[in-house]
Amino acid sequence: MTEFSIPGLTESASRRIRDLLQTQLSTYNDLHLTLKHVHWNVVGPNFIGVHQMIDPQVELVRGFADQVAERIAALGAAPLGTPGAILKDRTWDDYSIGRDTAQAHLAALDLVYTGVIVDIRRAIDELGELDVVSQDILIGQAAELEKFQWFVRAHLETADGQLIDHGADTEQRAAAAAKDIQPRGGITRSPR
Repeated sequence: MTEFSIPGLTESASRRIRDLLQTQLSTYNDLHLTLKHVHWNVVGPNFIGVHQMIDPQVELVRGFADQVAERIAALGAAPLGTPGAILKDRTWDDYSIGRDTAQAHLAALDLVYTGVIVDIRRAIDELGELDVVSQDILIGQAAELEKFQWFVRAHLETADGQLIDHGADTEQRAAAAAKDIQPRGGITRSPR
């Protein structure tokens, strides 16, 4: 139990805010590791562009984690940044793509970002009733995450505006769909 919180917040509201932010902290710590994994394991013709595109996002997400952790501390709790905390808070599976092409990783990352963005938007909605300061922090972070997903999707979009991973419900299926859309002798195959 904490001995202090933000003035004007009830202890029950502070507790719920801390719980929401702790889940977000675990999400960011996991996302940071996932992005570095992609950075280290991407191969193929678009390697360097994707490799270099990932690192600024890694740094941004690490900054988000720090900002959220500091807000948790300001609310009178100890932010948990351990691997155990990530596992405890996890509602998602571990990233499942190893060494693979840029397109495969980007298609899988599209699904990762969809999950992260859906979760942060839920937290934003709930924080609107509890603490607009914490909500504001997450709103700014959500805008940056959504922008990066747009960068990812720009690599996955066809000329007619479709995403090559459309309808994929797992990272493995998204990666497989991306591999099916490869130029072969001047002809592009359609996904199955």
